[in-house]
Amino acid sequence: MLERLEAIESKYNELNEELTKPEVLSDIKKTTSLSKEIRDLEETVNCYKQYKKVLTDIEDTKEMIKDPEMEEMAREELTSLEEEKIALEEKIEILLIPKDPNDSKDVIVEIRGAAGGDEANIFAGDLFRMYTRYAEKQGFKYEVYNSVDGEAGGFSQIEFMIKGEGAYSKFKYESGSHRVQRVPVTESNGRLQTSTATVLVMPEQEEVDIEIRPQDLRIDIYRSSGCGGQGVNTTDSAVRITHLPTNTVVTCQNERSQIQNKEQAMKVLRSRLYELEVRKKEEEDGNMRKSKIGTGDRAEKIRTYNYPQNRVTDHRIGFTTKNLDRVMNGDLDDIIEALITEDQKRKLAGEE
Repeated sequence: MLERLEAIESKYNELNEELTKPEVLSDIKKTTSLSKEIRDLEETVNCYKQYKKVLTDIEDTKEMIKDPEMEEMAREELTSLEEEKIALEEKIEILLIPKDPNDSKDVIVEIRGAAGGDEANIFAGDLFRMYTRYAEKQGFKYEVYNSVDGEAGGFSQIEFMIKGEGAYSKFKYESGSHRVQRVPVTESNGRLQTSTATVLVMPEQEEVDIEIRPQDLRIDIYRSSGCGGQGVNTTDSAVRITHLPTNTVVTCQNERSQIQNKEQAMKVLRSRLYELEVRKKEEEDGNMRKSKIGTGDRAEKIRTYNYPQNRVTDHRIGFTTKNLDRVMNGDLDDIIEALITEDQKRKLAGEE
């Protein structure tokens, strides 16, 4: 562990030195890249410096114990330092877990009403509000790029981006089938009903990450029916892009111009193709990591929202909270933190 920490500290110092060079400072792209690398290493380096100081303090305190006049105070101090050392070692273990390269990226989220008809669409709308409120509490911004309203409310499907540093690290566990148990407003007999909506979360990919050949695309332009503001549906601005080799279809209609919709659709297409590649590789390798919380597949049942009991249960980690009302208002911190903690625990146990 100490060898790895030494290497990380050396790398950190080299990057900081590189960042002071005039030729680097004049290159915005290079400066941004180096600054991000430094930020990624900073917490680990600071923790290691603190750890080294504690080790030094422990040795100094052991020397103080030899002095009869200082012994009692030194032993108390030594106990405190040993506890701090253990806490730092646990923190360092987590910091040394290989980071998901997508964690810092923006995300693309797709929610669809599934089983349950109108109630499933209403629930899809509830999930959309839950996620966007949570995003706002995290300081993230969101932007809807395509939506189809449900007849009785909510959405039969809604697709949006969440932008902010670390967005994917917070939302990456949300892919799967979400189940709601409640008496629907559409149910005249007042009977409890179970409905589902599916969620897909993908990290946004840059052009350099995913290459798309123009000849592999079919682009259709049509009149928008979305809610993109005054005049949005008076011109042919909506864009549908079909990636012919994979038959992947992306629609964007909520921007005001055809150019904006096309740019947005291409962002989504890159992320979908990346997701397809990831799934294909996992299937070929045949070794889906046990440490991964869920498969990320739309069909996997991951969570139940039980309204009569005000209960939310995440089935992947056996986590339950009796604060459904707060969760649906975007208070997802406890659930997200429990998922992150369990993921770290599995990785530390070597379940890969």
